[in-house]
Amino acid sequence: MTKEELKIAKIHEKAARKEAKIHAKAIKKQDKLERKQARPGYAQKEALHQEKLEIKNQKKAVKKKKKKEIRMETDEAIRASYPNSTQPYAKWDKLDNTAHLFPVIAGEDMTNVYRMCIVLKEEIEPLYLEKALHKLLPWFQNFHSVLRQGFFWYYFEENPKRYPPIREESEYPCQYFAPNSNRDYLFRLTYYKCRINLEVFHVLTDGSGALNFLRELTYQYLNFAHPDLVFRHGQGLSSETSLNTEDSYEKNYRHYNLKGYANETAYLIKGPLMKGSKMGILRGMMDIHQFKKVSKKYGCTINELVVATFFYSVYHEYMHTLPSRHPITAGVPVDLRPYFNSETTKNFFVMISAKFKPVENREYTFEEIVAATKESLRSQLNKDHLEEIFSFAVGNEKIMILRTIPLVFKNMGIRAAYKAAARKNSTTITNVGSLKVKEDYRQYIDDYYCFLSRSYGQDIKACISSFEDRLSVCFSSKLTDVAIQRGFFRKLAQEGLEIKIESNGVYYG
Repeated sequence: MTKEELKIAKIHEKAARKEAKIHAKAIKKQDKLERKQARPGYAQKEALHQEKLEIKNQKKAVKKKKKKEIRMETDEAIRASYPNSTQPYAKWDKLDNTAHLFPVIAGEDMTNVYRMCIVLKEEIEPLYLEKALHKLLPWFQNFHSVLRQGFFWYYFEENPKRYPPIREESEYPCQYFAPNSNRDYLFRLTYYKCRINLEVFHVLTDGSGALNFLRELTYQYLNFAHPDLVFRHGQGLSSETSLNTEDSYEKNYRHYNLKGYANETAYLIKGPLMKGSKMGILRGMMDIHQFKKVSKKYGCTINELVVATFFYSVYHEYMHTLPSRHPITAGVPVDLRPYFNSETTKNFFVMISAKFKPVENREYTFEEIVAATKESLRSQLNKDHLEEIFSFAVGNEKIMILRTIPLVFKNMGIRAAYKAAARKNSTTITNVGSLKVKEDYRQYIDDYYCFLSRSYGQDIKACISSFEDRLSVCFSSKLTDVAIQRGFFRKLAQEGLEIKIESNGVYYG
């Protein structure tokens, strides 16, 4: 036999052995089945197994049908029972004008995540928190979404996955929502002792929208923890909770022939930074009535006094009262809902800037810094100017030639524009307002506060909030030094305010 014939013979022999092995295995399997069937009671056991399997399949079908019916009922309830919800539950939705920015610039180093906290007077029961979330989430379209990348724009789509996990807090706050993490949800719910933590990727909503969600979540949690509340308030959502998902930027857009706003490059606060995801949280708590007396003394609002005191601290602690070519500026978000009668749960805010520029070679007084802060803020806080700001941004989105540019190229332009704009502010100081709750729930709630993650050129930020008689100013910082926070609270203490300080402990390590 030739080599070729030997090779073919070996192949046939190997195939024959394989076939014989398969045949022997099949005979063995059949023999085993026959012995099994010959056992007493086999037929009854097999019939019982088939019956159980059929019941299981029927239950699955019923569960699937019930889930579909609940979703349809929920959609109908949103449309019929809640006048403040003008939109039906959509399977997909476009991003609001401001939200286009956040997925483009977000990353491990700049997460665009903020945290809101409600502290109860009792320890959190995770099971009740999970039940509250599962009950609430189907009603909130934007929170029940996943972010998708289209050819021209990012967009939201209904998240088909199970609800996000609820865990006890064990990591540093405001971490990045990495793709394919957290079951693709864009918010994170954790707890620690008596505190409920809601962390939100800014693409979903702003502080007002997040507070609207967190307050209702707290109501539902307390309903499970204290069933007597259900008898007084029912099992539905609170009438003060908005489910509106309109794009209020689009609705209130007016065409203006504007060329944008030119601002100076700001004084950037620099220093050694904490490594990795570590971030320092330092919160000062004061009596709100005492704080209002101090603000009245200087003829300013709470916001203006906080911003001016921050400027004063930077001026003394970092600039050492020397003149500067660059102004200290603070980006101040303005909630547009009161100006335009909106109840949207999407983003609806604009940024204005407070400014103080020490140009003269002398030491500026606190009164002068307050006056400069008041002038820069009040000149921008009118409806017409606020409308111009967001209409300029919406107008750019509507330019046809820009709309047809693929997303990959849009992203490059957005990143460049953001980096240029980010250098116009030294920090961001936001007031997320007061937590107002129903009388019956107030007895269970102890505190409320929030804070922000860092952004490009802004390694320290501040957030103002209040609950009942307590005003909180919460600093979040990547800087290892606490000179600004120390100078800020020292100045307020000199004004006669009693301040209680707490931190997340990173400065003690």
